[in-house]
Amino acid sequence: MQGLKKLVLGALAALGSAAVWAGYEYSFPKPVTPIAHETLHVHNLFMVIALTLFFGVLALMLYSFWKHRKSVGHKAASFTGPRNRKQWLWTLSPFVALLILDYGVFGIPAYHAVLMYEDTKTDAELVVKVTGSQWLWQYEFPAEGVKFYSRLATPREQILNEQPKGDNYLLEVDNPLVLPVNKKIRFITTSNDVIHSWWVPAFGVKRDAVPGFLREFWAKIDTAGTYRGQCSELCGKEHAYMPIVVNVVPQAEFDTWLKSKKTAL
Repeated sequence: MQGLKKLVLGALAALGSAAVWAGYEYSFPKPVTPIAHETLHVHNLFMVIALTLFFGVLALMLYSFWKHRKSVGHKAASFTGPRNRKQWLWTLSPFVALLILDYGVFGIPAYHAVLMYEDTKTDAELVVKVTGSQWLWQYEFPAEGVKFYSRLATPREQILNEQPKGDNYLLEVDNPLVLPVNKKIRFITTSNDVIHSWWVPAFGVKRDAVPGFLREFWAKIDTAGTYRGQCSELCGKEHAYMPIVVNVVPQAEFDTWLKSKKTAL
């Protein structure tokens, strides 16, 4: 019983420090937006809870098998039947426990993450319209009057295995999207033909671009750098050739880039 007590105490300590685990990335890319940080935190919290339940139940089962084995004289219980209270108790208790766990422990953090994800209009400092086409992206800054296309820049010779593949094979474009760091950006997605999906894993956001609809999400990128993604909706034979490249730069550098885009029009 002392070993079981230590296991339970260890599990509670792990749950109590679950917020600290939000820094552990596992197979996730390094998060650079509030949504990405929240997603990673919720993922790690759920993993800690699930693993604690798994090992707790496993330990209880192994203990029960060993303590109540036939070789020491234990006999199986004989209670059965629809009117037996013990049977109802052991059937309904796990159901109630899972219900509380799903809606209380899992539901509240997930609900908070969903609310954050959908908050697209509050304090947005920049609007970017993303339009998917077969098979390229069009970016537009409506308020600034800037619009341009972003296409795959990987040489065809690499795709046909006639040249060695580069470090960013199928993840390089001719005109990357440039965004300012630490600014809340409202994205609006749509499509000219079929359903596409704009996805940059480090941003923690993914939104389908649906023909005839305007769909929204937001991002506030806290670290300057280059971030890459891809269309994540099967959109035809060139689906694999719709990369996304976003350069996140300081505000002054973004202003210079935006001015150059206006001059080029």
